[in-house]
Amino acid sequence: MIDFTNATFAKLKPVSDEDFAQLILPMFIDGERIIATFRGIRDGVVFTTSRIIAINVQGMTGKKKDVSSLPYSKIQAYSIETAGVLDLDSELELWFSGLGKVKFEFVAKANVSAICKLISGFVL
Repeated sequence: MIDFTNATFAKLKPVSDEDFAQLILPMFIDGERIIATFRGIRDGVVFTTSRIIAINVQGMTGKKKDVSSLPYSKIQAYSIETAGVLDLDSELELWFSGLGKVKFEFVAKANVSAICKLISGFVL
């Protein structure tokens, strides 16, 4: 599992759902579907109807991947920091029961408010 206390998913930008579909679709439960997909340089985050899937690409070739499933049901709290004039990225921090804090950084054009609305719909 990804060491979320030391890992940062930096500058995630919206990408096509197909970017990680081949890797994660075999893990889906009945009725689960992709809502939004984001990619950094190599790593990615996929929001589904059931969970957040964090993908950490490892090694020089990138063939080894660490995939972590973070169920919405384990989220205890979250915080967002939107992009500003000089600070061009947005941040989403999530606190998970039994795991601690997970932090994702998004490019300014990512709609972090929509992500929070999505999370609220599953958590509240």
